[in-house]
Amino acid sequence: MEGTLDILVMVGQLILALSILVGVHEGGHMVAAKLFGMKVEQFSIGFPPKVFGFKHGETEYSIGAIPLGGFVKISGMIDESLDTKTMQEEPKPWEFRSKPAWQRLIVMLGGIIVNVITGIVIFIFLTYSLGELYYSISEVNKLGILPGKIGQELGFEKGDKIIAINGQSFEKFNDIKDPNRLLESNSYYTVLRNGEEVDIPIPSNFIEVFSDDTADDLFVEPIYQFMVGPLSAGKGAEKAGLKPQDRIAAIDGKPIEYYHEFKAELGKHAGGQVALDIERPTNKEMTQFADTTIQVEVGQDSIIGFGVINLLEPTRVKYSFLEAIPKGTERAFSVVWVNIKAFGKMFQGHLSPTKSLRGPLGIMKTFGVTWDWVRFWTLTGLISMVLAFMNLLPIPALDGGHVVFLMYEIVSGRKPSDKFLENAQKVGMVILLGLMVFVFFNDIVQEFF
Repeated sequence: MEGTLDILVMVGQLILALSILVGVHEGGHMVAAKLFGMKVEQFSIGFPPKVFGFKHGETEYSIGAIPLGGFVKISGMIDESLDTKTMQEEPKPWEFRSKPAWQRLIVMLGGIIVNVITGIVIFIFLTYSLGELYYSISEVNKLGILPGKIGQELGFEKGDKIIAINGQSFEKFNDIKDPNRLLESNSYYTVLRNGEEVDIPIPSNFIEVFSDDTADDLFVEPIYQFMVGPLSAGKGAEKAGLKPQDRIAAIDGKPIEYYHEFKAELGKHAGGQVALDIERPTNKEMTQFADTTIQVEVGQDSIIGFGVINLLEPTRVKYSFLEAIPKGTERAFSVVWVNIKAFGKMFQGHLSPTKSLRGPLGIMKTFGVTWDWVRFWTLTGLISMVLAFMNLLPIPALDGGHVVFLMYEIVSGRKPSDKFLENAQKVGMVILLGLMVFVFFNDIVQEFF
């Protein structure tokens, strides 16, 4: 497990993201309820015990000590508080149960709608402010790909050029890991190998591979030329006088052209010393080079300590704000479609719930040990869309369960009895508690065992 500071950074990001998303979700319910004249008794980010709170008007606002959720208590509504005593009294005009079914439906959908809007807004602004930076598949295919262990097991070979996924051409190299494509039925890659097209079937549970932190290194990567980037203080490269923008032409006289060749050759000299033939630029345009040879100590981990500059040409795309709206919206909803497909695969038995479902520990690790605001807002947008989808599931105690009962009432003209709703709420709470125990236990097993 990471050090204390790393853990605090991950926990801090998770708590901030959840606090934002729970706040806007419960705020969606509260605002809709107040618009229809319903009394909102409590609004809480986090669960009791209460850490801080104040009362404004008829509503008590508070922050709870358990930051993994929140709630809004609306008078006359059967919720997780199971306040059956109030429900036995005569309905009051300001209560949830006294309002028309269509108003109650909007209140229940309020949190989901706001989470969707939040996710869309986040992705629109990320798309507008950052644009896109990626390696095109045409650029990668100039040299082809290098498969790692997972890629080799799947059937890739060194130098393969990936030209299609599921029979469709694609633009970005990272699309080879696109969950929407990997979750399709009978998925396959098509590669160009020695002038011939070869199909490589994708197992139905292949997306589970990418839940592993090391999956990217073990799948496939582009073959690329490189030059030296930033140096690590105190490591062999800095001590030997290696400089940024140097190009390594040979190790102990063996010619080196691509980064994977450099790594493989360096790995043979762990804990030893190597002679590096260097081409060092002598002008700003980097059109002239001077040759030199330096002796470098190699660490036991086969590292000499420098960042790598990939010499493949990336594609940069900037979007106007109007262009970012549909692009960001598409990115947001792609998260929902991935979840729908993944649930379908799980119900079909193609995906393992233990590998596909992650709880707070798994999400926390995804944020990482450094506070990166781009990654933070990207993950917050993703989680917002996932929360909207999960809350819409027709499980009693979730918003989706209430929506199902309200739709039944609107269509049939008959309202389920308060006793039925109370029992349904209890069943739903048992299901949710069971799911919470499962994801927590699964997180612990994935992390420590």
